[in-house]
Amino acid sequence: MANRALSRGGAHDSGARGDTRHQHVHRKRLVWLLGPAFVAAIAYVDPGNVAANLSAGAEYGYLLVWVLIAANLTAMIVQYLSAKLGLVTGESLPSILGARLRKPARRAFWLQAELVAAATDLAEVVGGAVALYILFDIPLVWGGMIIGAVSMLLLATADRAGQRWFEALVTALLVIITIGFTAGLLISDLDPAGMAQGMIPRFEDTRSLMLAAAILGATVMPHAIYLHSDLIRDRFGTGIPERTVARLLKASRWDVFLSLILAGGVNLAMLLLAAAALPGVEGTETIEGAHAAITEAMGPFIGVLFGIGLLASGLASTSVGSYAGASIMKGLLHVQIPLLWRRLTTLIPALVILGLGIDPTFALVVSQVLLSIGIPAALIPLVIYTGRRSIMGRFANPLPLQAAAWVTTALIVALNAVLIVLVCLGYDV
Repeated sequence: MANRALSRGGAHDSGARGDTRHQHVHRKRLVWLLGPAFVAAIAYVDPGNVAANLSAGAEYGYLLVWVLIAANLTAMIVQYLSAKLGLVTGESLPSILGARLRKPARRAFWLQAELVAAATDLAEVVGGAVALYILFDIPLVWGGMIIGAVSMLLLATADRAGQRWFEALVTALLVIITIGFTAGLLISDLDPAGMAQGMIPRFEDTRSLMLAAAILGATVMPHAIYLHSDLIRDRFGTGIPERTVARLLKASRWDVFLSLILAGGVNLAMLLLAAAALPGVEGTETIEGAHAAITEAMGPFIGVLFGIGLLASGLASTSVGSYAGASIMKGLLHVQIPLLWRRLTTLIPALVILGLGIDPTFALVVSQVLLSIGIPAALIPLVIYTGRRSIMGRFANPLPLQAAAWVTTALIVALNAVLIVLVCLGYDV
C-alpha cells in the first residue's frame, strides 16, 4: 500500500539515474538535507508578525505571550504535516486538491487561496516600504516599488540558480532578521513575573482577541502550509524508496523544529521587547512610532538594526510569498505563469494601499486577521490527507499526531469564529 501511495505523487525517476539520486540522498548527513523548512519559516517572521507582536506587547504587555507560544507549537505540527505530505506522495497540497476537487469547487478554493495570498503580499510589501521609510526616509509608495523591484530581481536570480541557492539566500536573510529583531532584547528590562503570567491563557477584551487572531494568522500562515509540500517535492523529487522516505521524514522533523524554534524565538523577542519598552509610550500603535520609541529608549544603533531586520523581512517574505502563490495557481488551476509576472500582479494592491494613505500598521494587522480566517481551508485538507492510509500508506499519521492535529485545527477555527461574530455584532476591535 505504501508503494502505491508513493506512486501517486507523479512519475518515478527512471532507471538507475533515479535510484542513484535517492541513494545519494539517503547517504547524506542530515545537515545537508535541511533547508525547505527555513524557507517556509520566513512566513513566520514577516512584517505582519512585526505589526501584530509590537501591537500586542505595547498595548497588553505580556498578556498574549501564551498565544505566541501556542501558535508556534501549532506551526511545528502543521509544517511537519505539509513536508510529510510532499515527501510521501510526491505532490504538493494544492496539486492534490486540484486533482480531487471538481472544477467549481477547485476554482472557489483557488479564489480564497488567492485572497489569502494577496493579504500576505500586502503585509510584506507594506512592511518593506515602512522599513525603507524608517531607514532612509523614502516615501511609502516609492518604498513599495523598490521592494517589488528587488524581490523580482531575487526571484529572477533564484529561477536561474535553482532552489538550493534560493534556500541559502532566504536562510541568510533569516539570520539578518534574527539579529535585527532580537538585538534590543539584550538590553531590555524584562519582568520575569509578567512573562510567567503571560503564559496563562486569557483575554482582556475584544481588542486583545483580535490581536490574538492576528498573531495566529501571522504565525500559522496558509501560504506556508501550501508551499512547504511543494518545496519538499522540488528538493527531493518523486518515487522515493521507503527507506529513504523514512530518513527524509527524520530530517524534516529536525528541519521544522530548528527553523521554527528560530522563528518563534524572534517573534517572542519582538513581543517581549514591546512589552518591556513600549507600554505607555505615545505613538507606539504604528511600526514607525514603535521604532522611534525603541531608538529613543535603546539608542540609534538598536533602532538601525531593527530597521534592517524589518527590511530583510519584507524582501525575504515577499519573494517566498510569490513562490507560494505560483504553487497554489499551478496546483489548483493547472496554470503556470512566470514568477516575475505574478510578483508584478500582486504588487499592485499593496501599492494602492500605500498610495491611499491608509495607516500601514493597521493594514498589516488586518491582513493578519484575514490570514487567520484562511487557515482552516488549508489546514483541514492537510490533516485529512495525511491521516489517510489510502494516500500515505504506512506513513499515515499515527493516532496521537492525528488527534493533536485535529485539536489544534478545532481551536484555530473556534478562535476565528468568535472573532468574526464579534466584528459582525459591531464590537470595537
